[in-house]
Amino acid sequence: MKAFTLIIVLLCGGLLIYGTLDFPPWGDPASPASTHVSPRYIEKTLEETSVPNAVTSVLADYRGFDTLFETIVIFTAAISCFFLLRFLGGKAPESALYRHILTGITMRVKGGEKLPGDLEEFERIDSQWVPYDLIIKIGCRLILPFVQLFALYVIAHGHHSPGGGFQGGVIIGAAMILFAISNDLRSAIRRVGEKIISLFCSTGVFIYAGTGLLCVFLGRNFLDYAALAVLLGVDPVTARSHGILAVEIGVGISVMAVIVSLYYNLSSAGKLDEGL
Repeated sequence: MKAFTLIIVLLCGGLLIYGTLDFPPWGDPASPASTHVSPRYIEKTLEETSVPNAVTSVLADYRGFDTLFETIVIFTAAISCFFLLRFLGGKAPESALYRHILTGITMRVKGGEKLPGDLEEFERIDSQWVPYDLIIKIGCRLILPFVQLFALYVIAHGHHSPGGGFQGGVIIGAAMILFAISNDLRSAIRRVGEKIISLFCSTGVFIYAGTGLLCVFLGRNFLDYAALAVLLGVDPVTARSHGILAVEIGVGISVMAVIVSLYYNLSSAGKLDEGL
């Protein structure tokens, strides 16, 4: 079986390498991308979308379909990981061993009562016990608001500077993971539970796709943000800029939720109990 798998991988890799032979040489100024594709976006992006950042205009406007399906791929990956990692059956054992934080004495927990245990090395830390570090906990609490504020800035300012929904969503997700690591997984889940995270995963995709459908209902093509000019009371060019912001917000929500969902399941072996 391993030999068969290796053969398949080598064949697929060989086909991919063979396909690259038709690519133009690296950095060729006469390649199609350099002669008419890139110049078109660079010269017309501000005029047509009112967005100075050409990367954002290409990703969220000119190539909006591609980015929509990238967001759907992320959403699908989150669903797949949930079904593969989430542990939905069974209960945690009533008795578990842990090391006391002050004295180092091994204790046994049974039925909520702490009983003296033997001095043998334990194998599992009780899921209710998390090492406490005051400096880390307070330090992270002071840092987190600024991290989250910067993430919102990255999403909202992606039109004019490097940033956007993918980058901002990753930063917000990292901030929530930092809170879970510096405190404990239960504290994070109490604030943003699994149901809320699942709702956010789908909400971001619906915002993106819903913006495109709204353009269709207003008489334009799917993801043609110029149609929003009627609702927003602005010219069609400015409306395209606002449409880009709307879909970037949707992307940010989905990316944040997917990252947090993956951490919840990976850090707790799918049980959402003790975490890291």
